[in-house]
Parts: sequence; C-alpha cells; structure tokens
Amino acid sequence: MEPGIQYAQTKDGVSIAFTTHGEGVPLVSMPAGPGGNIEMEGKVLAYRSWLDDLAKGRTVISYDVRGSGLSGGEHASTVEDMLLDLDAVADQLQLDRFDLLSGSFTGPVAITYVVQNPDRVSHLVLWCTAAKGAKFFGSDRDRAMSMLMRTDWQLYTETVAHLTFGWSAGEAARQFAARMRETSAPEQMRELYRGVLRLDATELLPAVSCPTLVVHRRQNPFFGADVARELAAKIPGARLTLLEGESIAPYVGDWEGALAAINEFLGEGEGEIRTAEALAAGAVHTILFTDVEGSTALTQRLGDTKSREVLREHERMVRVALKSHGGAEVKTMGDGFMASFSSATRALECAIAMQRAFAQHNESAKEPIRVRIGLNAGEPIAEEEDLFGTAVIEAARIAAAARGGEILVANVVRELAKGKEFLFADRGETSLRGFEDPVRLFEVSWQEES
Repeated sequence: MEPGIQYAQTKDGVSIAFTTHGEGVPLVSMPAGPGGNIEMEGKVLAYRSWLDDLAKGRTVISYDVRGSGLSGGEHASTVEDMLLDLDAVADQLQLDRFDLLSGSFTGPVAITYVVQNPDRVSHLVLWCTAAKGAKFFGSDRDRAMSMLMRTDWQLYTETVAHLTFGWSAGEAARQFAARMRETSAPEQMRELYRGVLRLDATELLPAVSCPTLVVHRRQNPFFGADVARELAAKIPGARLTLLEGESIAPYVGDWEGALAAINEFLGEGEGEIRTAEALAAGAVHTILFTDVEGSTALTQRLGDTKSREVLREHERMVRVALKSHGGAEVKTMGDGFMASFSSATRALECAIAMQRAFAQHNESAKEPIRVRIGLNAGEPIAEEEDLFGTAVIEAARIAAAARGGEILVANVVRELAKGKEFLFADRGETSLRGFEDPVRLFEVSWQEES
C-alpha cells in the first residue's frame, strides 16, 4: 500500500483508494473526473502546495473513483457507481456531516449526492463544472480531440494536460500528461467520456438545499461563464464567483484567488473563534499593518465617493486574505488595517497573498492600489478586543517605513519563521519614529518568480 493511501469498501464490494490531509472540519474533494488519480496528483508540486493551504484548519479527503487510479473495480460509468464510491469513503471515516468540493466532470454527481443526502453535506462548492456532462463536449474542438485520441495518444495527453492546466503551464502539465499515459489507455478514456456524457442533474438543481458556491474561471476552455451563471441561478440561494484564468485545475494560475473564494465561503461562522484565539492575553502575536500609499492624494484627486470605492476594494482583498490565513482583524483605520496572528508563518503567507492580490488587481485597474505592509511580533496587551503596547506601535512604524508593494518585517518575525521557505533581504538598521534605538528590518520577497 502506498504511504498515506487508505481503502474503503463500497456496498457492492469495490475497494476505493483515498487519502486524508490536515486536521479539522472535513472537506471531501471529489476527483475532477472518472479518470482521476490521487497518486498522480500527489506528485505534482503545485497540487501539493494547494493541498497544504486548503487543509489549514480542515481535513481534506481525496479519493479515486472505481476503475481509476488506485481504486479497484471496473470504470465508473454511471452516477450510481460514483455515488457508492463517495458514500464508501464518508462511511469509512464516519463522517456525519462534511463539506463537499466538486470540479469538472463530477459536478452532476455532487449535485445528486447533496439532494439525496441533505442532512450530510454542510456546504457545496462547484468548481468549473456544469449540471450536465454534455456541456463539456460537442464543439469542433472536441471532435478533433476524439480523433486525436485514436491516432496519437501522446499528443492527445499533452493537449488534454494543457487544456486542463492552461496553455502557459509548463512542468505541471508535462507531469500530468506523463502520468496520464502511465495509468490509462485510449479505450479506457473513451469509455470514461461516454459515461460523462450520460451525467445529467439539471432537474435536481432546485432541490439543492445546502449553501452552495459556484466558482468559474472566465477563460475556461470547455464552456463560458454563461453556463456557470445558469447553474448558480437554478440553485436556491447559490453564490457565483467568477475568476480570471483558463485552467480548470484550481491549483494552477491564480490559485490564491481560488483558495480565498473557497475559504471565505466555507469559513463563515468561524471568524469569532479565530478572533478570540488571536487576541488571547499573554500570548505571542504577530502583528500585521497595511497602509495604502498615497491615500490622501487619492482622495484629493478623485473626491470622497470614488476614492472610497478604491479603498473599499482594498478592504475586501485584505479581509479575504485574513480569512484565508487565519488572521484576526483588530481594527481598520480607513486606509489601513491592523491584524493579529498566532503564527508568524501564517502572517507572512497572508502578507504575500495580499501583495499578490493587489498586483493582479493593478494589472487591469484604472486606479492601482499600492499597499505598504509591516509585521512585528511580541506580547502586546489585550484589552476590549484590541491590542496595545510596544510591539503594536513598532509594527505600525515598520509599515510606515515600507514603500508601496513592499513587505517589511522585524528580525523577530524572521527568526520565528526560520526554516520556512521565505526569502528575506536585509534592509539594515532603520530609525523608527518614537523609538530611540534603530531596528533591523528585512524585506520579504513575494513575486512569483522569487
């Protein structure tokens, strides 16, 4: 048995391979299609990084449907087969209630499951999927792909990999294509796609009763945002989030935006718990400050109403990042935030996620948002849901010393995160307003190429 691989038995006697990652609220992540392979995905670096972040504060359960990957049995060709597979994993882990994440071809199966098991699924996330399997096929491109499958298996797998990951993907797509050739054959793939064509849960959409999030990337190569809008419109109370990008793999491209959308939806109701933990008295806190560069000039140039719209977007992106990384919002000062973390690593990850989100926003925004971020750590005084003391004041001064787009941290933060994969550049001794002795600061690299 592979390390970390476990098995569950279905009611019709098929062995289903599954893995668990992390601890906390259970989230069952369905395979993207009947040809999924948890062993194959586990060897893709981008996927492992995504899984590590998704599993913060929760247990992520992934599995292979029958006839795929490490699972036994014949290839899953019906909704009933795939429902039995999902049930087997949930029963093996004794999950009374869990969140469910479904993407691509298994969307119709997830929709069917939550309608049949309304008391078992807490939240449903539908990622780049449709209620009907036929939505994925039927174009001239699909007919060409079918012919390619018969004539050039290697070229077919390479093309599928780039359709899945995006045409700009490199190593991740290459690894995926290679593993696909190792674990399947043309005839098996044709049978899997025939099964997908038969999936249809359209009539069940009005009966979905759990909170549902529909997430879609606008440049999805299979179908457009209109399919996602229609899906969300037919599910009572469903939310729709449209993201930029072409990859149907959430861990490729703007994976932080995808993670933030999912975490924000699944994490509702947990904010009070996180705040209480983050503001506990007598604990070491990592304090994070943000400050919008040039906010006064922005107000003078745009006026109160339009400048407030820009600052509101800053607030939205900061709050999404805080929720995704377990940060507690202590207070907002109009053009900046003060937040607290019980972990220096999570605080740094959050700061990096913020700067990347602002950079992506600025690529197309009429009014770019350039934000200074500063971090310090210590034992501040906790009083009336606020934090006070030298550590807090120093964090604010560090943020003020940064330039827009920079993350500056005190040496204590760097020491607390020692051994983690962060890149620090020594900025030397810096005099901070109100402090007699200079403070040694470090700049955190956050660009993707770093």
